[in-house]
Amino acid sequence: MDRITTDICIVGAGPVGLFAVFEAGLLKMRCHVVDALPVVGGQLAEIYPKKPIYDIPGFPSILAGELVDNLMKQIEPFHPTFTLGERVEELDKQEDGTFIVRTSEGTEIACKVVAIAGGLGSFEPRKPAIESLESFEGKGVTYMVRDPELFRSKKVVLAGGGDSALDWAIYLAGVAEELTLVHRGSTFRGAPESAEKVLTLAEEGQIKLLLKSNVTDVQGNGKVDAVTVLIDNKDEHKIETDYFIPLFGLVPKLGPLENWGLELEKGAIVVNTFDYSTNIPGVYAIGDINTYPGKLKLILCGFHESALMAQSAYNIIYPDKKFVLKYTTVNGIQELS
Repeated sequence: MDRITTDICIVGAGPVGLFAVFEAGLLKMRCHVVDALPVVGGQLAEIYPKKPIYDIPGFPSILAGELVDNLMKQIEPFHPTFTLGERVEELDKQEDGTFIVRTSEGTEIACKVVAIAGGLGSFEPRKPAIESLESFEGKGVTYMVRDPELFRSKKVVLAGGGDSALDWAIYLAGVAEELTLVHRGSTFRGAPESAEKVLTLAEEGQIKLLLKSNVTDVQGNGKVDAVTVLIDNKDEHKIETDYFIPLFGLVPKLGPLENWGLELEKGAIVVNTFDYSTNIPGVYAIGDINTYPGKLKLILCGFHESALMAQSAYNIIYPDKKFVLKYTTVNGIQELS
């Protein structure tokens, strides 16, 4: 069993977790970051890497994926370590007040402080009620588009009517050999400009658009080769395809965090806004996963919470040292060795 020793274990590699590494690094505290996703960036990397964000200070507009890249460059001097693709399962507080954090793969992280930056929690796809669906997962059925090149020159059926379905329909129209978008409604829930673009692509013959329709069955021999679509609740139509991608959103769940003894309120962790500490001394919660009066679920608010968390954690990591705020304009960025 692997054991990693660090000052702060950050649960969640989204933008708030990454910025927490920076704030901790300024105070000479080492961080190890754990995330259930195989890549850093959280929702920004997994759900909308190509979408622009407009409320990051100093950036009139920045792509979500680009923001993640910038955050990674920003924390390079502090040499954080990462465990990716493993979900945090257990939090074991030791007699001396330190913690052992254990993951789904048996990795152990020994630390003095735990900062939970898990966004909205662990995301699970919202799956349509198709009896044969799960047997084809990983065999032509996927709930996210991680690598668009996987679908190049392939036949693809998308299902959904929200932003994600519209965005990927637009993007994959120029990648897939044949693209079909199936939506149960007659109008879309996503951005109007995206909906208009999809309708234009359909008129031009670049997308096959089936409205008031549902995918009711998936067929194949070891791998998807076709889906059945029910059109307007009366006509069944079989479509040959290499991939079926239902994009009905993700359902956030706290997962094992619910069993850690944390004070919870409506699926979020209650914190003290003085330093974003939880009811367990040494455990903090920052970003969308926490709740308090006036909470705003914005990335920039999570950045603020990260800064105050790091200052409070400093008193735990270095109990014999007095914290003195030093501005980066004066002190610069001092690399951790």
